[in-house]
Amino acid sequence: MDVAHRQKTQRAGKLIPKILGLGVFLLSMGRVLPATAGEADVLAVEITKSASSPYIFVVTVRHEDAGWNHYADRWEILSPDGTILAKRVLFHPHVDEQPFTRSLRLLALPEGVQRVRVRAHDNVHGFGGLEKEVMVPD
Repeated sequence: MDVAHRQKTQRAGKLIPKILGLGVFLLSMGRVLPATAGEADVLAVEITKSASSPYIFVVTVRHEDAGWNHYADRWEILSPDGTILAKRVLFHPHVDEQPFTRSLRLLALPEGVQRVRVRAHDNVHGFGGLEKEVMVPD
């Protein structure tokens, strides 16, 4: 065996354990991370106003619910200054229903609120997905 070939073999012998170690580390990360689903996104918001219930919010959320360990667990309605005006709690995962739509009836909004922002929350990432800002009907 010549010297050059021996040096290549020695370098490869040192590199292979490093590559294998990196592979094992990356694979183990999948077990350490709590879930693979991303953040919850608000896809659509409809607000209607009626005599019986002044405001009805119909919100569509998409989230790759993975069961009880990772699911969209609520959405919130916020004023322009960030004040939480209402919250719709989602009591279970929607694994086989994506995207899903839920409604919330509000008796009133604070005086002067002309637009609101709706955001969704999941029990792993919290907030951070797509939000929607909509005008409140007169």
